[in-house]
Amino acid sequence: MSFTELGLKPELLRAVAEKGYDTPTPIQSQAIPAVLAGRDVLAGAQTGTGKTAGFVLPLLQLLGDGRGRIPRVLVLTPTRELAAQVAESARTYGKYVDPRTVVVFGGVGIHPQIGALRSGCDLLVATPGRLLDLVEQRALDLSGVEHFVLDEADRMLDMGFIPAIKRILKLMPAKRQNLMFSATYSEDIRGLATRLLRQPETIQVTPRNATAERVEQTAYKVIKEHKRHLLAHLIREGDWQQVLVFTRTKHGANRLAQQLYAAGINTAAIHGNKSQGARVRALAEFKAGKVTALIATEVASRGLDIKELPWVVNYDLPNVPEDYVHRIGRTARAGASGGAISLVAPDEAPLLRDIERLLKRSLVISATPQFEIPVGQAAAGDGQQRRQPAPRPAGRPGGGNQRHRSSRNQRGSWRSAGRGG
Repeated sequence: MSFTELGLKPELLRAVAEKGYDTPTPIQSQAIPAVLAGRDVLAGAQTGTGKTAGFVLPLLQLLGDGRGRIPRVLVLTPTRELAAQVAESARTYGKYVDPRTVVVFGGVGIHPQIGALRSGCDLLVATPGRLLDLVEQRALDLSGVEHFVLDEADRMLDMGFIPAIKRILKLMPAKRQNLMFSATYSEDIRGLATRLLRQPETIQVTPRNATAERVEQTAYKVIKEHKRHLLAHLIREGDWQQVLVFTRTKHGANRLAQQLYAAGINTAAIHGNKSQGARVRALAEFKAGKVTALIATEVASRGLDIKELPWVVNYDLPNVPEDYVHRIGRTARAGASGGAISLVAPDEAPLLRDIERLLKRSLVISATPQFEIPVGQAAAGDGQQRRQPAPRPAGRPGGGNQRHRSSRNQRGSWRSAGRGG
């Protein structure tokens, strides 16, 4: 099947062709005709399968050529990054139909967003908090919404947005088309769908909570204190040029970024406490190859669209096993291949079992390679505060006589990976 067979208008087909796409993904081939037919849709597809185009393209067509003052399409997303990505897709695919797309989210000034809305908006992409702020300031009217999209609905539930979503639903007309797109298909999502959707077209193109087949997944067992040294070793010895690293906390992301930078690896951190400008700069530098390791919290597991990202590392295992699927879904996108590595400390063994139970298979536990531990840090915990050495140029680790080489771990063992300093 080609895009020309899906009933899209020539202007949209031209934009799709300019992006280099000629064959729709499974989620696109099923969702686009359903949306064009006016059906409510409940669609589940793992991340990286093209689900954003699956709803953006048909909604652009349904908007037609008319321009209004208030939004006719509302796309609600859980994170700023995902909102920006959806808006960028709408502008890219809509370049020859010219809808007025506005994106609003927190972390940046509200007044430019108010100005953009006053200039007219056909398609609005928003995060829940900022959208409600704009409504309360009487800068946004949702009474004309004809098509509503709840994107990454499972993440909305995880992040506690249900009360905000219920408030937003009351602000829109009761008669509208509703679309729910999600990377996972939990029972909670099905319950929400029952309340929101009317006789929906149900689309499931991959097994529930499945990970991409092209992601090579492996894990290393290593004590917490040695994780950062093993990660630095993997980056240097593997000559990794681009790796997305997930930590559990914002403080942990900042600390790891500092530690890797001190080890001579260009890094940046991205999380909820960073300003939107800082997040945009960090992501842009990462995409441009100026940053080797981007350290992120869960906020970045949705909405990051990085072409041909080769490596994802779970520095900390997620507390919610479904988040593992989203994290490693940042690699092996659009048919490419990639690698996902998890560093598992002894106290994370239950989290690993939860992930394996979700996946219905065991992760490969690889023998931990030899790696060097700087003198004085072999027995120190990550939680201890210490003065970091001055940063060295990227790609040039420190002198050999200042480090101990670890002993080789036994397969499946958490034995200490080095001598004390």
